Amino acid sequence: MRARPRPPVQGRGMFNGTSLIIVCLAATLAALVFPIWSYADRSDPTGSVNVLSAQTVSTAYGPLSAQDRDFIVKVRLAGLWELPAGEMAEQKGTTAAVRTAGQHLVDGHASLDAHVRTVAAQLGVPIPNSPNAQQQQWLATLNTAQGQDFDREFANIVRLAHGRVFTVVAQVRAATQNTLVRGLADDANSTVLDHIKVLEATGYVDFATLAQQLAVTPSPVASPPVVAPADATPVGAAPAPSPSSTYPLPPATAGPDPTSQNP
Repeated sequence: MRARPRPPVQGRGMFNGTSLIIVCLAATLAALVFPIWSYADRSDPTGSVNVLSAQTVSTAYGPLSAQDRDFIVKVRLAGLWELPAGEMAEQKGTTAAVRTAGQHLVDGHASLDAHVRTVAAQLGVPIPNSPNAQQQQWLATLNTAQGQDFDREFANIVRLAHGRVFTVVAQVRAATQNTLVRGLADDANSTVLDHIKVLEATGYVDFATLAQQLAVTPSPVASPPVVAPADATPVGAAPAPSPSSTYPLPPATAGPDPTSQNP
């Protein structure tokens, strides 16, 4: 007598399939949650996020970052030494091209300095009132140089400084979220580019040496402290120049070929 086959237990197949689906869903959920859990308590090893938050303040003109404040300081410092350097070039330059470059520095930085002082006051950024040590050394070098030695020193020192700040202006203009800083960067970009052109027109710029010097990272300018605009001490703002009062820049004069001149 043959034994009868046992009838299947109702629901056993469905239970096994449902269990498999639940297990798969649980594994997927665990895979998604684990990375979040594992990194939740980890601090940023570089501290970049916290530093960015600590050094960026809100203003009526948009967020003001540490890079923005550093840029404002650099623009102010540029005017503090390049304007007197331009005055020396107007007086001591031996060629019309050098004297014209000096005039461009004086006119350009007189206007740009008025702009940066106004922006610094509106944003509560402390700015210096004297050149830094490096800039004072450059001025001392120009003050003692005479004749064509002055022409060469002036063209190369000031061209080096403008080459360094030119890249800073581009970085700030591309990244800033502050409308006042953006306008200052636009102004600085036009002024610096004009000065680069007139300095190169003197014919005295040594481009090979310039490339080597620009490849060396200069000592950074210390960023000013974070100061909320409402708590800042006024820094003696100058009125922003109106379009009718901006300084006209004379055309650049073609300079002599330094190789054709006696040292």
